[in-house]
Amino acid sequence: MESGNRIESIVEYFRRVDTQDPSMIDLFTEEAEMWFPKYGVIKGKAGIARFGEVLAAHLQSLTHAIEEFRYHVSGDVIVVEGTESGVAGDGTPWPDGEVSQGRFCNVFEFNGDLISALRIYVDPDFTSSHQDRIRQLRP
Repeated sequence: MESGNRIESIVEYFRRVDTQDPSMIDLFTEEAEMWFPKYGVIKGKAGIARFGEVLAAHLQSLTHAIEEFRYHVSGDVIVVEGTESGVAGDGTPWPDGEVSQGRFCNVFEFNGDLISALRIYVDPDFTSSHQDRIRQLRP
């Protein structure tokens, strides 16, 4: 499969995530694995769908700046760098532009035209609410 078609699949993945479209799971192989910080490894389509429900329960909205993504292609692996924004379940918008920048990096692995693995590298403290940790790390 051409990397262009895979990038189209990645774009479609983010569109479906942003609209909380459960058919997002159709872009994955049956035995796909996903990793998310503070959640761990998720196995299989059912597990990934459950994770999507858990995350959606804590967010009012999520939007990825798809048109600004940077793609790095190496064989069956495509790395995506980008930014996201949203509103947390309590109504707090993010990023705050100071500590939280909304930056993320996702590593997609493909088997043919389907996603077989996804590792999401993002600070899950979307709204910068973990003030103790922020004070420890900021100069």
